[in-house]
Amino acid sequence: MKHAAAHTFLSFIKKEFFHIFRDVRTMLIIVGIPVTQILIIGFAVSTEVKQVPTAVYDPLKDASTRAVIEQLRASELFDVRTMLEHPDEIDRVFERGEASLVVVFGEASVQLVVDATDPNQGTTTAEYASNIIHTAGASPLQIVPEVEMLYNPELRSSYNFVPGLMGLIFMIICAMMTSIAIVREKETGTMEVLLASPVKPAHIVVSKMIPYFLISWVIFVLILLLSVFVLNVPVSGNLVWLNVLTLLFILVALSLGLLISTLVKTQVAAMLVSSMGLMMPVMILSGFIFPIESIPAALQAISAVIPARWYIAGAKKLMIEGVPVYRVAKEMLVLAGMATGIILISLRNFKTRLE
Repeated sequence: MKHAAAHTFLSFIKKEFFHIFRDVRTMLIIVGIPVTQILIIGFAVSTEVKQVPTAVYDPLKDASTRAVIEQLRASELFDVRTMLEHPDEIDRVFERGEASLVVVFGEASVQLVVDATDPNQGTTTAEYASNIIHTAGASPLQIVPEVEMLYNPELRSSYNFVPGLMGLIFMIICAMMTSIAIVREKETGTMEVLLASPVKPAHIVVSKMIPYFLISWVIFVLILLLSVFVLNVPVSGNLVWLNVLTLLFILVALSLGLLISTLVKTQVAAMLVSSMGLMMPVMILSGFIFPIESIPAALQAISAVIPARWYIAGAKKLMIEGVPVYRVAKEMLVLAGMATGIILISLRNFKTRLE
């Protein structure tokens, strides 16, 4: 009995693969759109920085350096959070995500160490900080800022938009394809026929998600190859953990598509909700275009429930910064929790609507 059910389950998966590969429009959407977006979009949107997390290393502790620090604190552009006691702490605050700018005072000089993962934000941050230092440094001590860009010394915009674009692509494409595939079965009346099979309703839904899960992973590999060999975006961190992070995010996106399919009745509605309904929150609240620190506090709280925010943050850390995996444990745990919660809610709603 179990063998027959397993055979039926595999048959459903095979059927869904055949259906996807025979549908030219579906393949164009799944493969064509991501590749086209990665190749065409070659710039990042420049935005004003605000409340940049800032750390200071001040071994001098004299009147001139205190004047600069107070000027930075008085500005709305910088949030001076940490006073460092040793230069070895500089790398640690960047790895922990506690600072995007470190101001290092030396004899008659100031060095600005900037997180250039986002080149536009990094450049703007350095320029604003330099202007404040020049203004506050009108004293007997002539301060000449020295700027060092970490992680992205050439300030290539592709370093920023590739992780963000991957988050946008997988969120919309995966959710849209899953929701449409399931709603199409309900809309044409074939879902009731499938439910009459020996396979449980949950297994039927999972069998429709598995092909998109595998195809999405293949698309991720393709995007990664294009990013590395065409756009020269490095993968500085562990490639295995980058795959794990991406697969978790793909699972969340597919789960959202399943949830959408339990809430709408037509393919048009599923497409609108999964594309337009997800696109704007991902673009605005995920950190893809606008830095999270620059948006209002209320929207920052809302952004915490946007899965793409956690994926983009984790992908940047692994791809660009090359941090060890424990530095992205939070992002992975959040995505795993989201996937589990959405799947449980979706399966419960799905069975309720069809039984």
